[in-house]
Amino acid sequence: MEDLKRRAFLKKTAAISAVTLVSPSIAFGSKANSAIRMGIIGCGDRGTHVISSMSQHTNINIVAMADLFRDKLDASKTILDRQNKGKGFSEISKSYTYVGSKAYEQLLNNKEIDAVLISSPAYTHADFMVAAAAAGKHIYCEKPVSPDVAGCRKVERVGIEYDGKLSMTIGFQIRHASPYVEMVKRIHRGDIGEILSAQICYLAGKSGVTDIGGLSYDEARIRNQYHYHALSGGTLLDQSIHMIDVCNWALQKNPSKAMATGGKDKTQNIW
Repeated sequence: MEDLKRRAFLKKTAAISAVTLVSPSIAFGSKANSAIRMGIIGCGDRGTHVISSMSQHTNINIVAMADLFRDKLDASKTILDRQNKGKGFSEISKSYTYVGSKAYEQLLNNKEIDAVLISSPAYTHADFMVAAAAAGKHIYCEKPVSPDVAGCRKVERVGIEYDGKLSMTIGFQIRHASPYVEMVKRIHRGDIGEILSAQICYLAGKSGVTDIGGLSYDEARIRNQYHYHALSGGTLLDQSIHMIDVCNWALQKNPSKAMATGGKDKTQNIW
């Protein structure tokens, strides 16, 4: 019975994310003993922020964590333990904190987990989604699903295979943010007339660079993954993808072609 409650709750809250505005009466509609037991893979700033927001707005209990690096996991655990305690749940057990290249597999093998947030670097998303689905976990995966076409195709196949069996959501949370929902509703209603041209901008802070002193080449790249297109897809994929999605949503169609101009500021290269 409790498992059925969890699955029903997941269907209602699949779209909840960092900027969603939700009525507390809806968010906390389930009893505490039917809370969704969540695990997080990738405990950096973004993942910690997103699952903290999930904790604040939905009935989840964060029970497990996995990260490649111990310092990332430890820093995140302090924050997430505080989230749990504020809701009357226990701190995350140390035995349910996993570190290293196989950490995600250890977490997914944990039978106590109902659902997982995948917030690791983009180059891992496709394979982690395949593994999470095979483990029977419901999934909220950060966008983009992959920095390359092969990875996107892999995620498409996962979606087809598990359609109707698991709840899987990609982090396009803007579609569920109340101001954007109202804006698009008015556009679709024709309040501003016929759309002839659309331009949308995205403002974001600069991504910093982690000190690479004493790190191996691979670790230095992963810790600075936003600066490597092969790992993150670059800022146009990682961030501007939100704006492309908003345009598609507002215009109710996808572009037939795209053109781009630009360059690379070599002074910003870190290697």
